[in-house]
Amino acid sequence: MFLLWLRIAAGLYGVASLLAIPAVLGNRPKGHRFCLPVALGGWFFHLVATIEMLAAAHHLIPVMADEIVSTLALAIVAIFLLIFFVYRTISFGLFALPLAFLLTVVPAIGPERYTFGSQVVRNGWIAFHVVMLLAAYAALLFSMLASFLYLIQEKRLKNKEWTKAGVTARPKTRPRGFLTWLPPLATMDQIAQSTLVLGFVCMTAGLFAGSVIAQEQVGIGYFADPKVLLSFVMWGLYVGILFIRRSSGLRGRRAAWLTSGVVVVVLAVWAANLLGSVHSASHRFGLK
Repeated sequence: MFLLWLRIAAGLYGVASLLAIPAVLGNRPKGHRFCLPVALGGWFFHLVATIEMLAAAHHLIPVMADEIVSTLALAIVAIFLLIFFVYRTISFGLFALPLAFLLTVVPAIGPERYTFGSQVVRNGWIAFHVVMLLAAYAALLFSMLASFLYLIQEKRLKNKEWTKAGVTARPKTRPRGFLTWLPPLATMDQIAQSTLVLGFVCMTAGLFAGSVIAQEQVGIGYFADPKVLLSFVMWGLYVGILFIRRSSGLRGRRAAWLTSGVVVVVLAVWAANLLGSVHSASHRFGLK
């Protein structure tokens, strides 16, 4: 019976994650009102599922991999709810709720593992997984590009103001005509933020699809692969960029270097995942 409650909790976490994105990044009060009750409902069903799961296993401390992962997700949401009720901020839901969903969805499938109905369905999930991650990488690259163009345009406008004030600029710092195609600073900052949000959604969807694919072959051991854990760290860094940009209004040079650093980490994780045991197993079973 605990699998039913765990599946309901995973579904509610997924809905709360979708509500948290506009609530935190868009600062929409309606998202705040709906996100918290859904997350609280998911945590309640998750708590009931955890109690029943441990009772059925005849121990009070989680020892199996699925029990540990599920209990970790329960603790993450509990801390998020505690932070909200004490400090009245939902910002950490951008990190806690999607992570809880990703950690819960595989244990919610159950010990028998989900099996795809056909090779066509399996290939469709694989294609979705790859396309979503590539879209996330592309969005992150565009965010980095927009940040660097922001720096160029900012410097160009400053040089132009100095020239108008009657100060002679150095030849190498004079505004150049071919840079006139650059959009305004506000537009480029908005592009950098919007592509980050798009990439976050795509990366979360890609990790979810990858979790479903991997559990068919390796089960909950999917989370024991260091390369997979590194992928979740990469996802956490992505959330960190969104949170920093949203909370502190980070832009310009700092935003460009921060985004560039995460791009390097993303590319390193991507290369490492190609050599990881989960992806190797996928090749052996003909998944890719």
